[in-house]
Amino acid sequence: MIATAAIILVFGAWTARLDEATQELALSRPDVGIELVGEFSFESEGARWRLEKSRDGVKDRLALVNPNNDAQGYVSFDDRGDRLELLVYHRTRQFYEGEWSFKGRVRFKDDAFACRTTPRLGERVLALESGRVGSGTFDSLFSPKEDAALRLSAGNLAPSAPEGARDGEFAFEASGRIQEASEATFAIELDRGYFQKRWVPYYAPIDRDRCPTPPTGWMSWNTYFDKATAEDNLAEARIGKELLQPFGCEIWSIESWQGNSDQLPVSEFYNLGLEHNEKQFPEGMKKLADDIRALGFKPGLWTAPFGTGSKEFYEARKDWFLHDKEGKPMRTWNGVYTIDPSNDEVIDWLRHIHEVASRDWGYEYFKIDGMSGSGAGYCAHFFERPEVRAAFKNPDVEAPFERCVKALREGIGEDRIFLACQGHFTGPEAKYADAARTGADIVHPNQPVKWENIKQQAGRTLNQIFVNNIVFFSDPDNLLVSEDITLEEARVTTTIVALPGQLTFFGDKLAKLPRERVRLLQQTLPVCDVRPGALYPHFSYLPVWDLKIGRSFGSWDVVALFNWSDEAETIGFDLSELGLPEGEYCGYEFWTNRYLGKSAERFETEVPGRAVRLLAVHRVLDRPQFLSSDRHISQGGVDLSDLRWDASKKELRATFALVGKNKTTARFLLPEGFKLDEARCEGATIETSLEEDGKILAVSLTSEESGDRELVLGF
Repeated sequence: MIATAAIILVFGAWTARLDEATQELALSRPDVGIELVGEFSFESEGARWRLEKSRDGVKDRLALVNPNNDAQGYVSFDDRGDRLELLVYHRTRQFYEGEWSFKGRVRFKDDAFACRTTPRLGERVLALESGRVGSGTFDSLFSPKEDAALRLSAGNLAPSAPEGARDGEFAFEASGRIQEASEATFAIELDRGYFQKRWVPYYAPIDRDRCPTPPTGWMSWNTYFDKATAEDNLAEARIGKELLQPFGCEIWSIESWQGNSDQLPVSEFYNLGLEHNEKQFPEGMKKLADDIRALGFKPGLWTAPFGTGSKEFYEARKDWFLHDKEGKPMRTWNGVYTIDPSNDEVIDWLRHIHEVASRDWGYEYFKIDGMSGSGAGYCAHFFERPEVRAAFKNPDVEAPFERCVKALREGIGEDRIFLACQGHFTGPEAKYADAARTGADIVHPNQPVKWENIKQQAGRTLNQIFVNNIVFFSDPDNLLVSEDITLEEARVTTTIVALPGQLTFFGDKLAKLPRERVRLLQQTLPVCDVRPGALYPHFSYLPVWDLKIGRSFGSWDVVALFNWSDEAETIGFDLSELGLPEGEYCGYEFWTNRYLGKSAERFETEVPGRAVRLLAVHRVLDRPQFLSSDRHISQGGVDLSDLRWDASKKELRATFALVGKNKTTARFLLPEGFKLDEARCEGATIETSLEEDGKILAVSLTSEESGDRELVLGF
């Protein structure tokens, strides 16, 4: 064998390296940590051609050599700075057919994950992901730390997450046909400032040291509104300690506590003072924070500090507030009297009152209201209006709203959680806040939750979920599941809030909830670590939401089928829409505990009006396999931490995180010829049964104490 040297071509900052012997092609940008290494191949009329050094005087391309040793095609490289294009094309025989492929691994930043950055016409599927996953619909890798996307394009493209891959490394398969101009090119593009250039000018990734996971908790507004007392809050917290805390509920947050806050509207509240409503909170706010902490929760506090309804406060500090040309106070949602953000004394006061609530009173979570919002009544919009800016003490001040948001962060401190209520990714909240209320109000004052509210919650989620768990944690507003709505509608709002991994707060009167409704709340906790799989907004009610789950021991999809109409409909999806590889899959429906069988093409089911069905979709194996768990709507994404099959012993081992004194039921698919011989789980009681004519094994586990328990199934 004649030894061959590697061929190295340099195009600006890009380097291409071809090993002629193995046909391995490497493309790299060492300065930014990009590397693609794989086998390049080309086939025409059933014969495989070789990629070699160019045989003519053109130094910056490679030759495609046919089986007769003739160079009949080329691969050329087009360096466009942060974009490198490979064009595969013919030489003289213009009409021969040929297909190229490039299969290998791509490496980017350690924190990068696979996703899609190019919208598709007529999309039906909301892409979500947890862990290391890939999909035939993905086209990019994104690094949150760098706010950079590595975008790949080809006629056909499929990034995947191979076993043993390093952080930031993914497998890919790209291919195309040279007789189609749109498929003859393979491109790699580094898109710097992906979010900052488009939607998030104040881009900063989430501070995970301060807020590693989406906040979870309870708050009183949605059922008590302005009438909740300290004892009401503590009574609910005592119930929450029993029903919600063991599952992962962390925060108990207080609403409308300020002086004069027992009667709407909010503009009348004494929002800028530190005085509390003595009728509802007779022992003060510090004592309440201590009482909440004694129950095992972190205390939270709502503020709306951009105005006040206190005439006494206003009269003492008139120059802190905005006035129109006639000298009348400017009124907003936040107050009868609205602050002047250009006044340094106002900024110092915002910082001061939140420092007192944080350090002296001991609150650890702050829901600060009146932010960007969706209308002129909220201060980000209000301060931008020319006639309002003209009323500033300093009309030339830069970024008046950012001055406020920065002061609020400084006041509560770098170790407190900051939820910007009606925050938005286009504003400074993205830089300073940990979470943002992206959803509209799930209820209106003194009214129950309605279907229209739930549907609006879905619309806001679809439109803004693409920044969740990257820029901040999205808050779709509270999850309410009382009997004011049907059980099917309650399942819809539960899925909307929990499947995308959003901030999860509750607000029902817990003592009045039926057991099956409490169970819905429990099945959202803790929040599954979910990222958006499509990094752009959606503007329609997508019927299919696909959560791809990747774990070291396996991967599966959890697919929500939403019926947004009032009448029953058959709703489904092709496996190709989820970007799944070809093969046979099985499906299990979570809410109705129903096995949907196997398919290599499509799953569909009838969904009642105003309802959702939630399918776990797994690749079919030739041995017993995990199918679903009723502990959490991710169906194993939160509670299943290990899964191993020992073929020699015909033994399946699964480790589940159990909640003390609460039953978890897991289901397993049994191929023909497998029969359960033994089931054991140290530290838990076991109940087993067969379902679906013996196809499904149901195993229920109950432990006195919370913790991981290993289930061993022998066949």
